[in-house]
Amino acid sequence: MRILVIEDDIQLAENLRSALEKEKYSIDLCHDGESGLFHLQEYPLDLAVVDLGLPKLDGIELIKRARKAGVTIPILILTARERWQDKVEGLDAGADDYLTKPFHVEELVARCNALIRRSAGQANPEINIGPVKIHTRSQQVWVNEKELTLTAYEYKVLEYLMINPQKVISKSELTEHIYDQDFDLDSNVIEVFVLRLRKKLDPEGVLNPVETLRGRGYRFKSQW
Repeated sequence: MRILVIEDDIQLAENLRSALEKEKYSIDLCHDGESGLFHLQEYPLDLAVVDLGLPKLDGIELIKRARKAGVTIPILILTARERWQDKVEGLDAGADDYLTKPFHVEELVARCNALIRRSAGQANPEINIGPVKIHTRSQQVWVNEKELTLTAYEYKVLEYLMINPQKVISKSELTEHIYDQDFDLDSNVIEVFVLRLRKKLDPEGVLNPVETLRGRGYRFKSQW
């Protein structure tokens, strides 16, 4: 999953990047509202964390413009403003949740996890499809109740496919969601991860949980 953090406090932004990367998210950073709005409109993202007190374009106006432009991803507000009217204004502008500074980073991570799950129709952190089960909080994976060991990027690929069952996911879309924005999008590393996943999920070659659609991408089966 890919998160955009728009925060003008550079140290706080880096702290958030570090905490979210430990949760295996890919993080993009912006430090003003104008560049943040550009990223929201131009890059494939799963969630945005937006400070309200931004230079060049404040957070409320940024959210309004993003929603008007058709940006639908969840948005979590960070605000040092304690008045309830400011929080209501942020939610009315199109935000999905808010945190008041100072806050515990663990709470921000938990809220990000919950917003992403809800936006994908997965309120429960546990996703079951056929014999495959994943827990998005602990990042554990089971097949027929037997726990598997995956690398971090193998898990990222599997999670994204299972959050979008039956949807055809192109190689470039997978790459953009599991790597930072400066990664080489022409790399064939996704093919390697998918091959490894197939071998670990289906060593006997009878389930075929990850389908390849030639020239289009990959699809995780929703029916077995």
